[in-house]
Amino acid sequence: MTAEPTTSLALYRRHIDLRLEALLPPVLPGHSALDAAMRDGVLAPGKRLRPIMTVLAAEDLGGDAMAAIDAGCSVELVHAASLVLDDLPCMDNAKLRRGLPAVHVGHGEDLAVLVSISAVSLAYQLISEIEAIPAQARLDSITVLARAVGVSGLVAGQFEDLRGGRTRRAVAEIHAANGLKTGALFSAAVEIGGVVAGADAATRKKLCAFASELGHAFQLLDDFLDLAPHAGMTGKDVGSDDGKSTILSVIGRDSARRRIDRHIEMAQASLDEIFGARSRLHGLVSAIVDQALPAPLTAAYSNDDTPGELGQEIGAR
Repeated sequence: MTAEPTTSLALYRRHIDLRLEALLPPVLPGHSALDAAMRDGVLAPGKRLRPIMTVLAAEDLGGDAMAAIDAGCSVELVHAASLVLDDLPCMDNAKLRRGLPAVHVGHGEDLAVLVSISAVSLAYQLISEIEAIPAQARLDSITVLARAVGVSGLVAGQFEDLRGGRTRRAVAEIHAANGLKTGALFSAAVEIGGVVAGADAATRKKLCAFASELGHAFQLLDDFLDLAPHAGMTGKDVGSDDGKSTILSVIGRDSARRRIDRHIEMAQASLDEIFGARSRLHGLVSAIVDQALPAPLTAAYSNDDTPGELGQEIGAR
């Protein structure tokens, strides 16, 4: 059955926020500055869509909810680490993230790097300690997450963005880079949910296909949000894509909007193959469509300053 999207998202987000806070390890005496930086990097306000995807995938497949929350938190820790690194002056040089100063702005570049390392190491430790799932499932989850982070995943996507983003690229090249930078962790989130639930390889593959399409839709939406008139609409710097080769800049707004619609349709079709026409993940996608997609795109056209709640999160990442 499809859960009520608004209620479900708020409830899952609350559980995940509380668990993330509980999971942050105590720092050594005299290291309060590191603790403050870690908390800002990991606990900054967000909608926690990736860990919610992990939990929903696991629950839709009959998996243990508490184990899935911990597994989802591991994905969120990696995501948080990637944002801290992405904002550094040597990368995107962003000043604002999730409505707060970027970690390197508030705490220094040195602590930003340490926060990222700590968050990633905590992510793998967390998965390894989930006693509610078999040892092989823990190992498989670690493998999935490591693959998403590495030179065939997030790292590759960031490399493409940094080294190729300022040059003219074909749409197919940009699409491939987007799949690495955004889609890799989306896919890892739902695949780990499948692993927690004991799903077979075919089901995990279909979950990844769903997440890949959703990730491409999110990246296109992020391109639109970069056109927002001020950072208050998105919670992060705007105009950072100026001069970048994005799908939006190449094919234009109308075509990009149609492309988003196609990605959402294909994402839903993948879910249909796994669950039939109704599941909690269907409900999540519907919430994204209803709350996030129309408003930011309208704002991009009309400078309306009222994007949907999830639209702000997509911008804030």
